[in-house]
Amino acid sequence: MKRPAASRGFTLIELMVAVFITAILLSMGYGAVNQALSDREALNTRQERLLAVQTAMRLLTQDFTQLTPRPVRQPIGDGWLPAIAGSPGTSSIVTLTRAGWANPAGIQRPALQRVTYILENGALRREHWPVLDATLTTTTVRRELLDKVKSMTLRYMDNSFQWRDQWPQQALAGDATSNLRLRPIAVEVTLELEDWGKLVRLIEVAG
Repeated sequence: MKRPAASRGFTLIELMVAVFITAILLSMGYGAVNQALSDREALNTRQERLLAVQTAMRLLTQDFTQLTPRPVRQPIGDGWLPAIAGSPGTSSIVTLTRAGWANPAGIQRPALQRVTYILENGALRREHWPVLDATLTTTTVRRELLDKVKSMTLRYMDNSFQWRDQWPQQALAGDATSNLRLRPIAVEVTLELEDWGKLVRLIEVAG
């Protein structure tokens, strides 16, 4: 009767082949995990960018739709500034008075708010004053909205349905303050971003 052959272990070559195959599988698995993490990070970045663009457009829409014909005093107390003032070619794109300033804390302040949009070094920010008739010492509250902004332009539609690049219109003859309360009936906002190109939003101003 034959005795069973003694069991033998793996040879060195077999061990090397097994280690090589394991290394390949681990490398493939690491590449897949790394690619998944990179894709997730890129997706999060795109989502954050989308949220920033949506927030900027939402704030612009809210400010223009709640535009109110309330001029404010000059910071030095001499004369008045129009309810909305927009001039192309300046860092301060537009400054306006809006209604509907929420006050959940019940602070003693008006429901109207004076805001301005400023574009500097490719960054768009929104600032507002804590009071309507601010002085030179009044500090604004700043909020950064968007980066990578190449340009921001506005057009204003007047009551004759004509587009204007600047607001307010010229004052009536003999009345230097006649245009202080004038409001456009619509505003066209054009944002040109480095990554998204041009975005255009037409906003109707409440009558």
